[in-house]
Amino acid sequence: MNRPEYALIVAGGKGTRMKSKIPKQFIELQGLPVLLHTINAFFRYKSDIAVVLVLPQQDFETWHAIVKKYNFTHPITLQQGGDSRFQSVKKGLEKIAGNGLVAIHDGVRPLVSEAIIAESFRLAAQSRSAVAAVPLKESIRIEEGNSTRALDRSQYRLIQTPQTFEVQLIKKAYEIPEDASLTDDASVAERAGHAITLFEGSYRNIKITTEEDLVIAGAMLQANSRL
Repeated sequence: MNRPEYALIVAGGKGTRMKSKIPKQFIELQGLPVLLHTINAFFRYKSDIAVVLVLPQQDFETWHAIVKKYNFTHPITLQQGGDSRFQSVKKGLEKIAGNGLVAIHDGVRPLVSEAIIAESFRLAAQSRSAVAAVPLKESIRIEEGNSTRALDRSQYRLIQTPQTFEVQLIKKAYEIPEDASLTDDASVAERAGHAITLFEGSYRNIKITTEEDLVIAGAMLQANSRL
């Protein structure tokens, strides 16, 4: 029996590192706001997926204007975010009732593929968690006092989203106290005592945080349109 599938999109960025007055999730990229590219990826995966969009209250009006301007017709459940990503995800999860699987995803990862989304749900159905990750490409070193030491990069992974979990597992995990070391949903689930299952993400699944990221994402989307 197939379990209900949800997407929880968290989009609370301010665009400070982008040096933009417009929050980065609303910056236009190849004809659409970054956030719409992200949300559309989940509806391409499954046309009836239930999407919860978490935004700061002051951005609700901007979202409604985007819906009207771009004739966006898919149903979306809006939720007001909190003062941190932890609080925003926790509030978003409140909008999901019952059981099923939820893919938690950054609103500024617009190039996530349907294949990655599908794999996250498939694996989470088996293992209760599925977190996208990629190997490091470059050498890394750790600072130790006044010196540095090389590390074996093959032992490390860069963590992405989606991070997909059984709904009740991740809702229960978010009942733990918040602290600054809990930087993503996997760290919250792990702190709550759950094993984390990684799967192969994609180097194309970039998170837009700087001007350079925006240029790279635009080039990738333009290349996709020519295929």
